[in-house]
Amino acid sequence: MPSLGTLTFQALVLQAPAGRHARGGGRGMAAVWQQVLAVDARYNAYRTPTFPQFRTQYIRRRSQLLRENAKAGHPPALRRQYLRLRGQLLGQRYGPLSEPGSARAYSNSIIRSSRTTLDRMEDFEDDPRALGARGHRRSVSRGSYQLQAQMNRAVYEDRPPGSVVPTSVAEASRAMAGDTSLSENYAFAGMYHVFDQHVDEAVPRVRFANDDRHRLACCSLDGSISLCQLVPAPPTVLRVLRGHTRGVSDFAWSLSNDILVSTSLDATMRIWASEDGRCIREIPDPDGAELLSCTFQPVNNNLTVVGNAKHNIHVMNISTGKKVKGGSSKLTGRVLALSFDAPGRLLWAGDDRGSVFSFLFDMATGKLTKAKRLVVHEGSPVTSISARSWVSREARDPSLLINACLSKLLLYRVVDNEGTLQLKRSFPIEQSSHPVRSIFCPLMSFRQGACVVTGSEDMCVHFFDVERAAKAAVNKLQGHSAPVLDVSFNCDESLLASSDASGMVIVWRREQK
Repeated sequence: MPSLGTLTFQALVLQAPAGRHARGGGRGMAAVWQQVLAVDARYNAYRTPTFPQFRTQYIRRRSQLLRENAKAGHPPALRRQYLRLRGQLLGQRYGPLSEPGSARAYSNSIIRSSRTTLDRMEDFEDDPRALGARGHRRSVSRGSYQLQAQMNRAVYEDRPPGSVVPTSVAEASRAMAGDTSLSENYAFAGMYHVFDQHVDEAVPRVRFANDDRHRLACCSLDGSISLCQLVPAPPTVLRVLRGHTRGVSDFAWSLSNDILVSTSLDATMRIWASEDGRCIREIPDPDGAELLSCTFQPVNNNLTVVGNAKHNIHVMNISTGKKVKGGSSKLTGRVLALSFDAPGRLLWAGDDRGSVFSFLFDMATGKLTKAKRLVVHEGSPVTSISARSWVSREARDPSLLINACLSKLLLYRVVDNEGTLQLKRSFPIEQSSHPVRSIFCPLMSFRQGACVVTGSEDMCVHFFDVERAAKAAVNKLQGHSAPVLDVSFNCDESLLASSDASGMVIVWRREQK
């Protein structure tokens, strides 16, 4: 067995048998290096406990090397072998993790999702009989939501005050974020670029690709979706996806960024290949209703949940274009917002009558079971739901961020494994009629304090520290000339994108300290 120091991707390349790269291997690599880094980061808390600066330097160097190797486009089988061996060696060197599940189990769960979504779709199309067995087996995860929360609390309480909780990405995120204050981290140097290709029609959704710094997409009520590249300069619109006959209400990137799913007021969802912009499949809504929201199931990207104007949510299999048996449920109003928890076992859905429903998601079948209902405010549309397992080192409980046309941004605590919500606090914004959205900052869990970002009808982007009792406002970005509808950070928080009701998308550059 090779040592940790000699186990490199280059070494595995030399040992690997020659052969044709699997379809989509290069496309999935960008996500895989993050998964390898997460395995390293899990064990990084055990390295040189008295010299934390070494751990930071180590994870930064690992991140750099893995990014460089990601560009090489190694075969999927080689990546699986590397993940497996890396997890085994780290387990032998440092012993079992303090969190549920071994490094081997963690690596195996990653391997199941390491292939691109297009690969899995092609497999199902080649052999429809494999749909149940392969799709279901890949979607199973370990441990209950409640047990994970209990273990997280135990890990937190056993560590010295002020220390970083050793989650799977804690050290990696801390290395990128540094130890500066929230105010310093969320100071912005100004606009990096302005996209105006959708001028005069609202852009309800803008999203950076997963684990990506420079790839951005936005959808418009003009019926199109733009894919943009920010580097190399100048930023450009790579392609515009056209096909919907009415406005595009929502879209989502797959985990490997090889496909996008979009929903439209024309009562269809479409599956797009991001590499060339082609429409892979058009799927009509089962109820023939306007589609208003969508989200991928985070563990099995062959499943997408959509919400429509007839108050229904449906779990759709994008490989077959059909809804999943038992995967439908009715809300009290038009379904405007959807969000899964990270393991994919809990789904929250918000409607235009002020209710948020939680559903238990059966990982084996895709069946939905209605669990809890919260009336945020009767008659106030719930326009955005964002879930986060950890808010910060000080607020470790699973949380939900909600916009609900109350001129407040609401932060809820998830108190059990059925998705019961308890209001933690609120922040003042302006929202009475527009579908404003908000997000948790991707790296916020590993600083003193924690930050959330939201649009607002006052034409500003607002930043709030959820742990600061008084004067929670951290920053406010001004530059839009219409209500700000959505916000999105790239993976390292160096860039923030915001979209508004007039069709403008602004990319903001964070100051480098």
